[in-house]
Amino acid sequence: MTDLTRFGISIDQDLLSRFDRMIGDKGYANRSEAIRDLIRAALVEQEWRQDDSETVGTVTLVYDHHTRDLADKLTDHQHSHHDAIVSALHVHLDAHHCLEVVVVRGASRKVKRLADELIGTKGVKHGKLTMTTTGASLS
Repeated sequence: MTDLTRFGISIDQDLLSRFDRMIGDKGYANRSEAIRDLIRAALVEQEWRQDDSETVGTVTLVYDHHTRDLADKLTDHQHSHHDAIVSALHVHLDAHHCLEVVVVRGASRKVKRLADELIGTKGVKHGKLTMTTTGASLS
């Protein structure tokens, strides 16, 4: 087991109450685990913001599949970055709209560029990149 260190912080009572409600809603057993998760999240974000760090993530896209040549353009983008694409999931949301989730992996600058190309494709209504790392450097 790793060595644990105890530390104290000063915090406004209202802010602490709101934090306690939030962690209760999320099912945390105690503040310590919630704070550890916040620290890990900040460290992961810092790591993937470095241009050459190995990252994994998802690119989520919503679009109208009736938009002329859009599906072909998205497929072409994905094929031109085949080394960074791990998997893709296509969901029919209704008679007109589709959700596409593309799992990506690679150097963060390359993953961000691919996501920007996909999200910026004319006809995509909404897109979002969610990135993380493998977590290998975290305890």
